[in-house]
Amino acid sequence: MKFSFRNGVMMTAAFAAGIAVGPLVAAWAQDGSRAETYRLLNLFGDVFERVRAEYVEPVNDRDVIENAINGMLTGLDAHSSYMNARTYRDMQVQTRGEFGGLGIEVTQEGGYVKVISPIDDTPAARAGVRPGDLITHLNGQTVQGLTLQEAVEQMRGERGSTIRITIRREGAERPIELSITRDVIRPQVVRFRLEGNDIGYIRLTSFNEQTEAGLRRAMQQLRQQAGNNLRGLVLDLRNNPGGLLDQAIQVADDFLEQGEIVSTRARRSEDAQRWNARGGDIAQGLPIVVLINAGSASASEIVAGALQDHRRAVVLGVRSFGKGSVQSVMPIPGNGAIRLTTARYYTPSGRSIQALGITPDIEVRSTREEPPAGSQREREADLRRSLRNEGQVQNPPPPPPPLSLPPGLAERIQRLPAEGAPAFDATRPETDHQLQQALILVRGLAAAPPGQRRAGR
Repeated sequence: MKFSFRNGVMMTAAFAAGIAVGPLVAAWAQDGSRAETYRLLNLFGDVFERVRAEYVEPVNDRDVIENAINGMLTGLDAHSSYMNARTYRDMQVQTRGEFGGLGIEVTQEGGYVKVISPIDDTPAARAGVRPGDLITHLNGQTVQGLTLQEAVEQMRGERGSTIRITIRREGAERPIELSITRDVIRPQVVRFRLEGNDIGYIRLTSFNEQTEAGLRRAMQQLRQQAGNNLRGLVLDLRNNPGGLLDQAIQVADDFLEQGEIVSTRARRSEDAQRWNARGGDIAQGLPIVVLINAGSASASEIVAGALQDHRRAVVLGVRSFGKGSVQSVMPIPGNGAIRLTTARYYTPSGRSIQALGITPDIEVRSTREEPPAGSQREREADLRRSLRNEGQVQNPPPPPPPLSLPPGLAERIQRLPAEGAPAFDATRPETDHQLQQALILVRGLAAAPPGQRRAGR
């Protein structure tokens, strides 16, 4: 198959798949130096026709074209991709923060799905699902061998549809069978509680359209619960994969009175953008400790980097993932959308997050043992085709002041759990070593004289 032009529009079998590439190639036709591009496009057409004619089984034109487009995008970097119509709809559902499902927050343990917590007033909560339950079967099929994401996808579904789950519960003599009818679920992207009666704990699990509003509600309720006793805040961004840029900016803005939050640099200098705080600190100057780990990515790193650079918070944990690139979602009417990397993020001090991540002010590991070789969580720099780090922005602002903690406080922080400490259990906060050290730190900051409460100020 050769590419031909009619009235400036490329006519190919690609149009049978609904891919409108004509305008781009028409623009190329005006540039005589693109002869090599024409040759390569003809190569694509030749391969497409060969696959259609000679593959061992008949192929679907749309599938072949979509696979080719996805290959073109995934070959650029680790985060660009093509989303067909269904995948694009799923992404929009995740962004809105609601879907059909059961209403449980889960993790994986021993090959099974472990319930961290049922969400209040959801089908799972009404059916009696409890924290610590192990889901062993879905509709009679074992969950062993499934990834956590695959198991989650099976539990989701249309509102009104039913799923049968089998639970193994500590203290129960035999497995528990529950039949649960799915409903519209609005995940708790913001979870909060009082630690003791004086420290607020807020965990952000992702950045969707509900995150910043949920953060404000959490702060309001923590103040009501604590009365006049609220003395500090732990903001937990561990294992938060990110999400919407505007939500990350708003969350950081909620704690900053002024100054830059984040900037982006694109291919063209005129596309550079910068976002600044508008004033108004919802924590009213209370000391803040931000928790991060290797699963904190993208929007999480924007928030952590902004609060760290302005010395509004002390960042504790281990180095974050390092996803410092911006993906723009570009819909293709009737054919899903493309997710294309279009810029890089920079923190207020001009640091590039890409492939480096955010280094905590105080490193605290969750376990004593080094992970076995090859099992350590991948970071951005470990991904194939990861974008290189472009370094600092030109003429960056002055670096943040050095971290300055009240005398003796840093020495009280235990970088490793004690020998023989119990293994981490998501349903038991007392086993969370990083959280416990964050509480020591924020209480120490709260007890310091007012001039020392903001690290570095």
